[in-house]
Amino acid sequence: MSTNKNLLVELFVEELPPKALKKLGESFAATLAASLQAQGLIAAGAAVMPFASPRRLAVHVASVAAKAADKPVQQKLMPVAVALDASGAPTQALLKKLAALGAGASVVPTLKRAQDGKAEALFLDSVVAGATLAEGLQRAFDEAISKLPIPKVMSYQLADGWSSVNFVRPAHGLVALHGDQVVPISALGLNAGRTTQGHRFEASVNPVVLRNADTYAAQLESEGAVIASFDARRAEINRQLAAKAAEQGLQPIDDDALLDEVCALVERPNVLLCRFEEEFLAVPQECLILTMKANQKYFPLLDSAGRLTHKFLVVSNIRPADASAVIGGNERVVRPRLADAKFFFDQDRKKPLAERVGGLDKVVYHNKLGTQGERSQRVRSIARGIGLALGGEVLAAAADRAALLAKADLLTDMVGEFPELQGVMGGYYARHDGETEDIALAIEDHYRPRFAGDALPRHPVGLAVALADKLETLAGLFGIGQIPTGDKDPFALRRHALGVIRMLIEAELPLEIHRLVGNAFGAFAATHGQAQAEVGFFLRERLAGYLREQGYSAQEVDAVVEARPERWAEIPKRLAAVRAFAALPEAASLAAANKRVGNILKKSEAGAPVAVQAALLREPAEAALHEALQAVQPAADAAFARGDYSASLQALAALKAPVDAFFDTVMVNADDAALRNNRLALLAGLHAAMNRVADLSRLAS
Repeated sequence: MSTNKNLLVELFVEELPPKALKKLGESFAATLAASLQAQGLIAAGAAVMPFASPRRLAVHVASVAAKAADKPVQQKLMPVAVALDASGAPTQALLKKLAALGAGASVVPTLKRAQDGKAEALFLDSVVAGATLAEGLQRAFDEAISKLPIPKVMSYQLADGWSSVNFVRPAHGLVALHGDQVVPISALGLNAGRTTQGHRFEASVNPVVLRNADTYAAQLESEGAVIASFDARRAEINRQLAAKAAEQGLQPIDDDALLDEVCALVERPNVLLCRFEEEFLAVPQECLILTMKANQKYFPLLDSAGRLTHKFLVVSNIRPADASAVIGGNERVVRPRLADAKFFFDQDRKKPLAERVGGLDKVVYHNKLGTQGERSQRVRSIARGIGLALGGEVLAAAADRAALLAKADLLTDMVGEFPELQGVMGGYYARHDGETEDIALAIEDHYRPRFAGDALPRHPVGLAVALADKLETLAGLFGIGQIPTGDKDPFALRRHALGVIRMLIEAELPLEIHRLVGNAFGAFAATHGQAQAEVGFFLRERLAGYLREQGYSAQEVDAVVEARPERWAEIPKRLAAVRAFAALPEAASLAAANKRVGNILKKSEAGAPVAVQAALLREPAEAALHEALQAVQPAADAAFARGDYSASLQALAALKAPVDAFFDTVMVNADDAALRNNRLALLAGLHAAMNRVADLSRLAS
């Protein structure tokens, strides 16, 4: 009869931290299963089912052996020269070694000789008994709880009144079942058994006595009123939310993090419909949604146009026959929160944003970079320059005004209560103050894009201010040496850099990156030449990563980025041109030749003439290359000037034959200095013509 049976392990605890529950459950199951596999108690790929509810971490593992198979091992003892004397008899050193291993002189004839480096050594073959499940599970359980990603450990006293342990929450029960048999393990002052607790109020049986490992989830649900699986409970909450919202012709707000947190707060979810007074809808919906989600863990309901309604959903942990008391309680609790939001909104609008700007001089931004007021002045200067470049004086004036007001909402009561609403509230208050819509949108959008995939600012004024804000942050922090290292990026400078890149490319802004970075540093009193170069390099690194994520190959990206184009808005066209060029039959040969030309020019002496002298073109191949280059270059230059990068690169395909002939028959480094310099000048002209769109040498394999 097979000794492989399914295993169930559960640790029953007081309420776990909800934001960490999902990770705690996954870690507990994965670590325990990995340890069992390492000890040979389960096979690779064994089915592992994690469970996690507010008061339990558990795992079900399929086909666990009662004992791991014995393992043959070979142990090196010592060199033969040390182990045996001249007559081949064992030395005292060998006998002592064998005794320490629990073996006697009788095993000497069975020892094996084998080469070990330069010397021959003796090896002992033995068999190590496989771990029993009790031993192996104890080891696996200890490892699983020691490696839990616990946000904060607490210390508590055990039942004996003397001992104390450190764990995420006090533990009150331990279950370990192999089939229907208890596995005798212990931890945190508990001994394993087969009983667990169900729902605090609604369990029909207390305690729940588990029949075997496979009835765990079903018994907890039927007898304990608990859905033990995190994923199953989450799916049930999602189902109930959608169904209850559909009854009202509405949709619940989509928020995975909120769904995970609520799932970690309830064991028996019951979604209920609640309402608040419609007068609160006069407050910006972002405020109401945030207070309901962050403070109450409620799901606001939106209409088909995405507008907030006065209805919301609550996920209760109980299922009373009459839910009116639960509904009424939640409606009473949310009312003061919404009233606070309305009060903040009404109070904030009594003082215009423009009157708050002076207060930014009292808010420290960074002890080495001054106040928020000083920062706003720098952002204004940069934004005005961007506005001039994008749309002349009108856009520059609007960008200046928006940048002046952009940070003023940091001093409002609403943003003080909900920092996540900075920018958003500024937009509402700007409209109330009579600012134009483009200014209001710019204030609202100047933090965008805030994360990967976030929308860009919706108006040129917002683009100018958002670019200025991010460039000022990069210049300022790089200027004081706050450069991201490894996985440490406390000021989110990688995110700021990606925002700059996305705006330049996706909004197709005709701006030059070198001038943008230079103007950003120019807004600071101190000069930081080295930091300016570092920001340029940092942006190019992020640019290369961004482009690879768009599906371009590393070769294509390197070819374009290494050409150092000033206008990054043109980069997608350059990449398309490189891809089209690489498909030409002449591409590989020209890329290799370009790489060779670059290497020759790097090694050449400085001072070669920039113009080719036709009289010095002695060899037919060099004259033919010069003639071909002169024939091709006007068409390539004209195509480049009109932005047709594909045509510009493809015009160069005609150079393949003359380039090949040149390298086959012409010695560049001739003894005659005049000839050598003339040939270098010819190659320099060829190199410049070939690398205007991209560094084609990067396409060489």
